[in-house]
Amino acid sequence: MSPSRALSIISRPSLTWSYPIRHISIPRQVSVQAASLHVLRNHLELHQNLWRRANSRPSIFTTSQEVNMSTRSGHRVPIEPQRVDAPLTQSATFLVVTIAHTPDAARIVRAVLSGIDGLAKNVAIRDLSAAFACTVGIGSEAWPSLTRIPPPAELHPFPAIQGQKHTAVSTPGDLLFHIRSERRDLCFEFERQLLDALGDAVTVVDDTTGFRYFDVRDLLGFIDGTANPVGPDVPESVIVAEEDAAAAGGSYVMVQKYVHDVKAWNRLSTEQQEAIIGRKKLDNVELGDAAAGQQQSHKSLATIEDENGEEFDILRDNMPFGSPGSREFGTYFIGYSRRLWVIEKMMRRMYIGDPPGLHDRILDFSTPLTGTTFFVPSSDFLKRLDTEDD
Repeated sequence: MSPSRALSIISRPSLTWSYPIRHISIPRQVSVQAASLHVLRNHLELHQNLWRRANSRPSIFTTSQEVNMSTRSGHRVPIEPQRVDAPLTQSATFLVVTIAHTPDAARIVRAVLSGIDGLAKNVAIRDLSAAFACTVGIGSEAWPSLTRIPPPAELHPFPAIQGQKHTAVSTPGDLLFHIRSERRDLCFEFERQLLDALGDAVTVVDDTTGFRYFDVRDLLGFIDGTANPVGPDVPESVIVAEEDAAAAGGSYVMVQKYVHDVKAWNRLSTEQQEAIIGRKKLDNVELGDAAAGQQQSHKSLATIEDENGEEFDILRDNMPFGSPGSREFGTYFIGYSRRLWVIEKMMRRMYIGDPPGLHDRILDFSTPLTGTTFFVPSSDFLKRLDTEDD
């Protein structure tokens, strides 16, 4: 029942009622007899506004089915495929593959991608409360053979960026599978079924398992993802629109796999670490920017503006990975954007510096092993991949 319906019955004595509101924590029941009419009316008006806000997200993120997907017994339907704004989870797999240069490889991949919705449902249905989701990205070299149409306007291989001291490497990748869930076993099972279906048509070039670390901190000890857009800013920042009609509804994504020199990082004082990151380590409070021409923090260098001073956000879902036994400590960077140039400018500022020569000092402790860009098309686009014969 919506709050507007409840307002029409508030005069009935001893009445209790409940109503669903997506993603909002409110009392499950309100006793009218126990509250004054004035207080109850204010309560209902407040949650009526929250109801409207919760159900006003653009359709590209929310389907009509999802509005009522939560019930007292749990979720009713899986997260729809290709949701770049799927919830942050406790576990994730970042799988990058290349496609074999054989006659049947492209055909097999098209068939698997067109049916990936069913594959995801087969795994997600086992625990709908685990927020399982999979997002597929297609690289520029694979785009022509898989889609048989021109690529999105900005899709191209990631260009390596050479700074005075550090290099953002460019590595191969035809497909990205960003697999997320609250449960590691669901990610594992989906990846197993996916690779069984793809068979010899692909070769795995990187397979990284990420995990959520405490209160979304990285292995350097700082909270990660604070600058992500929220609410209506998400589609504005992430989803391609009228500027590229053929690619509308999709998103660009870049991935980088960083390993950290944790021993060297931990030799720094907390104050030195905070100056590099641009935030307080304990409470995540943002520090002020350095003066123009001086060494900038990671926070400042990763903030992108155009010539008019307008700021552009990206949506990050970074995750730590590693193994203390093998002394591997890393961060898997993944950033979704409506505009690929925003991410590329961010990388140039980090590696070359602004001004040039003053690179992002986090790179003195973090080395990129990979660097690849992809385009994430809509779910409907993927379903149509296998509708035509070669």
